[in-house]
Amino acid sequence: MTKDNMTRKRGIGRRRFLQLAGAGALAAPFAGSFPAPAVAQGVTVRWWYHFDNPQHSPAELVAKFEKENPGIKVVAESIPWGGGNDYYTRLFAALVAGNAPDCAMVKLNNQARLVEMGALEPLDDMLKGWNARTDITEDIWQLNKASDGKQYYLPLQYVVLYLYYRPDLFEKAGVAAPHTFDDFLKAAKALTRDGVFGFGMRGGAGGHDHWGPFVLGGGANFRKGGMVSDKALAANRWFVDLGTKEKVFPPSAPTDGFRQIIDGFKAGRTAMTIHHVGSSNEMVEALGDKVSAVPVPRAPDGNGWTSFGDESNAVFAASANKEAAFKWITFLSTAENNVTFNGFTGQLTVTTSGMANWKLHPKRFVEASEQSLAMAGVLPDSPKTADFVRTVWPTNMQRALLGQISPDDMMQAIEKHFHG
Repeated sequence: MTKDNMTRKRGIGRRRFLQLAGAGALAAPFAGSFPAPAVAQGVTVRWWYHFDNPQHSPAELVAKFEKENPGIKVVAESIPWGGGNDYYTRLFAALVAGNAPDCAMVKLNNQARLVEMGALEPLDDMLKGWNARTDITEDIWQLNKASDGKQYYLPLQYVVLYLYYRPDLFEKAGVAAPHTFDDFLKAAKALTRDGVFGFGMRGGAGGHDHWGPFVLGGGANFRKGGMVSDKALAANRWFVDLGTKEKVFPPSAPTDGFRQIIDGFKAGRTAMTIHHVGSSNEMVEALGDKVSAVPVPRAPDGNGWTSFGDESNAVFAASANKEAAFKWITFLSTAENNVTFNGFTGQLTVTTSGMANWKLHPKRFVEASEQSLAMAGVLPDSPKTADFVRTVWPTNMQRALLGQISPDDMMQAIEKHFHG
């Protein structure tokens, strides 16, 4: 059987793959060598993962699992994250070439694309027999559910974005931590002085997480017409004006990424920024008690929105070892194993039992995360979301902040991307 025939058999034809995954994926190199999917003595499960810190390793969890399940061998393959582009380019390329792992870490903004490709194995039937399912809250299960009502993702870790602020700078400026948009603008203007800017805005890749609380929280949505309603346009104008008129963003904001906003905040060049508990230990190491957090501000009508940052595991439909792969990913999402795993990633456990005695982050940041769940949401479960995150949002946000297009033009581009 030819490779093309094998690809069609898996329901991921070359032409369809190019539409869904992007032509660049086919040219990407595969992630190292691929061991045989099984050994004579038992089953081998190949699992792809990524950690921000390459020195961290899941080896102790692999060893524990293999001791408890002597018939299953786990080959854990570390894949470079590269802002998400490297990881997913390699994953899509492996899927179309028939060299995909049995299971892998995945994010929600790629779920719709993977489902449309027929690449994911539904987990619903297998989950019925997993006793630890109830240790993960129903809110997290619902956030991870696909638009067709099926559960393809097994939750692994999460974060919720909140607002970091510098209490020392706030006290000096005579303002309080903001809870509303008006509070935020007042504080940002008061704090922008003497070489300090009120808000460290992320205009580069990933910056939609800074835009969302103010524009989605302010009335925009991803339904047809939802980006170009009067309320949505007004919210985006207000947000862009923070940089172009109020000047509370650093001049570097249009291209700033994660490292720039974190380093700027730690250095005292900005007094507020948005991120999650994953950076809290780094913040405390640098600033001690001169850093704290509150939920992102709410709109005048009391509504709010913040991003639920996810990471799950999925089993691929082409795997010959689905049951063994499912056993491995449930092991990683169970009680103390999940706590250990998130010690490597710096995110929060998805288990209720693990959260009860959580010690990996200072309490004030965990509380800000939990308080933010009430307004947490996710981007659309659409194949178009990945390109929105990677190119459409950052390109148009940068142009708006630089005055090359109007804020309304930016929203028109987003509306067109999703709805034509």
